[in-house]
Amino acid sequence: MAKRITIDPITRIEGHLRIEVEVADGKVVNAWSSGQMFRGIEMILKGRDPRDAPLFTQRSCGVCTYVHYLSSVRAIEAAVGVQIPENARILRNLLHGTQYQHDHIIHFYHLHALDWVDILSALKADPQKTAGLAENVSQARWGGTTYFKQVQDRIRTFVESGQLGPFNNAYWGHPAYVLSPEANLMAVSHYLEALRLQAKAAQMHAVFGAKNPHLQSLVVGGVTCAMDLTPDRIAEFLYLWKETQTFVKNVYLPDVLAIGSFYKDWGALGGTSNFLAWGDFPEGEREPDSLFMPRGLIMNRDISTVKQAEQDKITEHVAHSWYVGNADLHPFQGQTNPQHGDYNPDDRYSWIKAPRYEGEPCEVGPLARMLVAYGSGKSTARKLVDDTLTQLAIPVTALFSTLGRTAARALETVLVGDAMEGWIMKLVENLKSGQDTTYQTWTMPDKAMGCGLNDVPRGSLGHWIEIEDKKIKNYQYVVPSTWNLGPRCSNGKLGPVEQALIGTPVADPKRPLEVLRTVHSFDPCIACAVHMIDPRSNEVYRIQVL
Repeated sequence: MAKRITIDPITRIEGHLRIEVEVADGKVVNAWSSGQMFRGIEMILKGRDPRDAPLFTQRSCGVCTYVHYLSSVRAIEAAVGVQIPENARILRNLLHGTQYQHDHIIHFYHLHALDWVDILSALKADPQKTAGLAENVSQARWGGTTYFKQVQDRIRTFVESGQLGPFNNAYWGHPAYVLSPEANLMAVSHYLEALRLQAKAAQMHAVFGAKNPHLQSLVVGGVTCAMDLTPDRIAEFLYLWKETQTFVKNVYLPDVLAIGSFYKDWGALGGTSNFLAWGDFPEGEREPDSLFMPRGLIMNRDISTVKQAEQDKITEHVAHSWYVGNADLHPFQGQTNPQHGDYNPDDRYSWIKAPRYEGEPCEVGPLARMLVAYGSGKSTARKLVDDTLTQLAIPVTALFSTLGRTAARALETVLVGDAMEGWIMKLVENLKSGQDTTYQTWTMPDKAMGCGLNDVPRGSLGHWIEIEDKKIKNYQYVVPSTWNLGPRCSNGKLGPVEQALIGTPVADPKRPLEVLRTVHSFDPCIACAVHMIDPRSNEVYRIQVL
């Protein structure tokens, strides 16, 4: 007999997400993903000066703090026809690369790791054995028996006080946790160290972006941080980058590989079929040819055939979302007309729209980008992926999974982080040669339309603007979590997360840890996908999790 399980809200994410699954014979047989907030920024922007849009849309979220800023500026630049100087392009790439390093570290350690790591098990660990394990797994600059004993004592203090803090309300002791006590203790120590490290990554944003969150140095036509391009400021950025990238290579990636080696069965769970990447990090004026992370589309898991992705082939469906009408519209014609109703899985059940590429759902994010890069023949990406598959002794088909998604995020952090060094050196070379331009003047047209595409830590992002009488006539944006967490479309096709949950084993319906593993692997960020909370629910179980 099938049981309905509702997890509402999903925590360890940004925003309010409700996941409902139907379980039969110990596996998920159906799923519904529901965004429980309404995003109305498009309505606020109508009639405003187009230059207001980047500052408004950037505040969709404080986690993806830079990405809407960049995409919105690009949309306006496409509309007005301005080409930014090379230094501005490099600086934007550096700020965007910083976002990758910052977001991916936070996601793995602080949003996703507790789906794999049992905190209470760490209390049973032998600190000396943990020190030996850590020396074999990573090249962290901390460690030793005394260090791990201190970490263990800190955890014990939390437990004995009855206040687990950030580790509260989880499923400790669940049979789906398989790490040894020593591996759990090592992972918890890295969780704590990553809290310090991610602050360093945020400082990188402030060097050329003025602050974090919500950077201030982008404008249509370039960047405004010309006065920051001094040897001292560049050296500060380079130092922070080096410290962060060292952590990524010596701790983050080894941790993912170590944990993945215990959970190889998750290489066959949580997969989807289609993958979209707009690509990003332009290294020249000609796009998409110059993109460091290539643009592409993979259908039906065919990595050998990467098609060119085109923005005019996407539509947003609202047949199962709380909006007026049933029309499937391209974002240039998109409408934001909310019409809230009851939560009904057979009808309308989400504030998130359902984007489709030529009618098909597509997963976006690190896995999509790495698959497109791999299938496109990008040598550095292929080597990283092939080496990882060899180390884990798993086939290439294991990429299409929750494990593959989690590994891809770490791999692209290495890939993008390495590229940042070359961009820094190119900036220094330009400045030394007297090439210091960071802004190109432009004129606002009476009427224009533009699209700004980029690929951000959580996936493919696009902003579309229509200008009339030098004001915003219409504005729409399709964000990564709309692609990944959207509901069924007008043709009844499940969204990527809904699709990925089918077949997931659930050992204990009242503690659906396995469901969280796959949902968290997409790094949901619902605030920019959909801002109003609907407290009504019809679930059999109401489960709150860390």
